[in-house]
Amino acid sequence: MKATVVIPTYNESENIERLIEQVLAQHTSLNVLVVDDNSPDGTGGIVDRIAASNPRIKVIHRAGKLGLGSAYREGFRFALDQGADFVIEMDADFSHDPAMLPAFLDKIRDYDLVIGSRYLNGVSVVNWPIRRLMLSYCANVYARLVTGLRISDCTGGFKCFRREVLEAIDLGRVKSDGYSFQIEMNFRCVEKGFRVGEIPIIFIDRHAGSSKMSKKIIREAVWMVWKLKIGSLCRRIFHSGGSHA
Repeated sequence: MKATVVIPTYNESENIERLIEQVLAQHTSLNVLVVDDNSPDGTGGIVDRIAASNPRIKVIHRAGKLGLGSAYREGFRFALDQGADFVIEMDADFSHDPAMLPAFLDKIRDYDLVIGSRYLNGVSVVNWPIRRLMLSYCANVYARLVTGLRISDCTGGFKCFRREVLEAIDLGRVKSDGYSFQIEMNFRCVEKGFRVGEIPIIFIDRHAGSSKMSKKIIREAVWMVWKLKIGSLCRRIFHSGGSHA
């Protein structure tokens, strides 16, 4: 079993070395792939230095800030090419606890996608202002209502895929970014009939750095759910019509 933890970075020099160390300590099957968007604070160089003496660490250097969704897509492809059986998404800022990684590896035995949920057992978010918490919670309710997803945390970014899921989803067609990227990946996974499980996590807001939330990301998520729903309905109608032709 080989699992690759994909960690997109932009100005995470305060966190990245300690995070990688803690991730690799969780299980011998875990490898780390950092996708760095040319961080001005030298994050990519730090990873290069520690990767030079550890074959379990890889880094992709990108030309600039190209977005979270594209970072994950590029990371997923690289991980699959390297032979990963499982691919894990994880933030670089310690909002996702590395100690939870063994729980993902255990749960993925019975599922195709495992999501770390902030809302499975009530609300498990620390250090968020009430406005941010309500925005996130309502976004999840909205996404579930429009898409029909039966997932408590549609927008969470701590998750583990079997390689078969990522191979079945045409990553080239996944154009969304930010929160909507998470919703779209979940939707396409369910649409293809894969099994989705959730485990409760405690989400702790950033230890260092700044939030990447923006109005553009929120707007994209608002429209993306309708695009997914309408696209799915059109495909069903098309296939239904084709079967009777």
